[in-house]
Amino acid sequence: MPSKLHSIAQANLMVILANYREKYRFFSELSLSLPDWDTVPDACIYAKNSLDLFEDEITVKVPPLCAIEILSPSQSLNELIEKVKKYFERGVKSCWVVIPIMKNVYVFSDLQNYEVFKSGMILQDNVLGISFPVSEIFV
Repeated sequence: MPSKLHSIAQANLMVILANYREKYRFFSELSLSLPDWDTVPDACIYAKNSLDLFEDEITVKVPPLCAIEILSPSQSLNELIEKVKKYFERGVKSCWVVIPIMKNVYVFSDLQNYEVFKSGMILQDNVLGISFPVSEIFV
């Protein structure tokens, strides 16, 4: 169950990421049906493509470039790390795990390689070429 801090972090991320809308398309709470696994990441990033407003998809079968998960009080960190593992197994290139109460973001380039970005630092996703101050997520 998402909380107030979760909701603020998610909304702020969508605003921050809008700075990259020339290259990417961003989705919040998009239903994904990836091989042998249905999931709904808190946010995800796709390469920008044309958008047909007369055709909608209830469930997207193409893995995103990046999946973003935000820790809620009702979740364990282990649950999110397991989701990161599943995302990478299904072709996702980058995963972020946001921990609002600690003001940290873990940016995974694969399951074994990640960087921790804290408030006051510049988040850098080298896979996607995205960077911004971490503190903007938590205001």
